[in-house]
Amino acid sequence: MKKIASFTVNHDTLKRGVYISRIDGDAVTYDLRMKMPNAGDFITPKSLHTIEHLLATYVRNSEFSDLVIYAGPMGCRTGFYLILRDSVEKSEVLSLLKKAFSYIADFTGEIPGSRKEECGNYLEHNLEQAKRDAAQYLEVLNNLAPDYNFEY
Repeated sequence: MKKIASFTVNHDTLKRGVYISRIDGDAVTYDLRMKMPNAGDFITPKSLHTIEHLLATYVRNSEFSDLVIYAGPMGCRTGFYLILRDSVEKSEVLSLLKKAFSYIADFTGEIPGSRKEECGNYLEHNLEQAKRDAAQYLEVLNNLAPDYNFEY
């Protein structure tokens, strides 16, 4: 079998940030790299699950809701994938991510979709840790230049 694109990225040199992972027709996959790979500091499963619920809820309710294909976690627990239609400009993606992670970092209340009847693992959430992880990633996003190129 041929190697998939995400396994061809050198994870020894990968930094926290946001990257274009791949482009398939009109679908662009963004690598939201919240943690350094293989550095021992990973997103806990409970935080990852909470961020997934909040991120998906935010982007699917944003002005780009009709252009969102997928928002979900990486199995390695270092970040998320966000798949959007290619009609979203890079500057708009960065703005969307800043707003989404600000929303997560400041979130209060009931986690969307976290009731037993809504979620297959409803007990596995940690809002406080998710807020801390989101705030740390927001710092990374806020330090990216407006003309950031999204390349690995």
